[in-house]
Amino acid sequence: MQNILLVNIGTKKQNVADFLSFSLPGILKASCRVVEENIVLEPYYSSDRRQYHSTEILKQLLPLGSEAKDHVLGIMDEDIYIPILTFVFGEAQLGGRCALISGHRLHQEFYGLPEDESLYLHRCEKEAVHELGHTLGLKHCDNFECVMRYANSVADIDIKRNVFCPSCSQVLGIPSLW
Repeated sequence: MQNILLVNIGTKKQNVADFLSFSLPGILKASCRVVEENIVLEPYYSSDRRQYHSTEILKQLLPLGSEAKDHVLGIMDEDIYIPILTFVFGEAQLGGRCALISGHRLHQEFYGLPEDESLYLHRCEKEAVHELGHTLGLKHCDNFECVMRYANSVADIDIKRNVFCPSCSQVLGIPSLW
């Protein structure tokens, strides 16, 4: 991965893309830039679920990026799902170039708690690194602190670190930040 293109999709509560443009280069050793694209969401909305189908949105990211080394991360605040799960925090192409994250369920307010912007941004960061890790070919990790650990809840996300464990770093051939 040489470049990460950050694409805002739909509504945004905080400027997650700006935060990630500063934090991701240190973790992933890749340059980041925010790009403006018009990604249409309406066709992928399920009125029954009141959510957006993430796989269909992910497909809209495929044409973006000018080079094979460009990875694209879509960032949205709407709730997303895949048909076999109630919700997802994100989705990515395993070994591909595109990933998508949703901050919808990463907000403290979603759980009836007071707003905590710092916690929200750090949850988004972990999800971004996790999904981009999938684009680099990483699967889920058994180490409960590794960013590549599967997260079923925000509590799982909060336990994780924002970096790859030594084993995942070794698979990627990068120095561990552990």
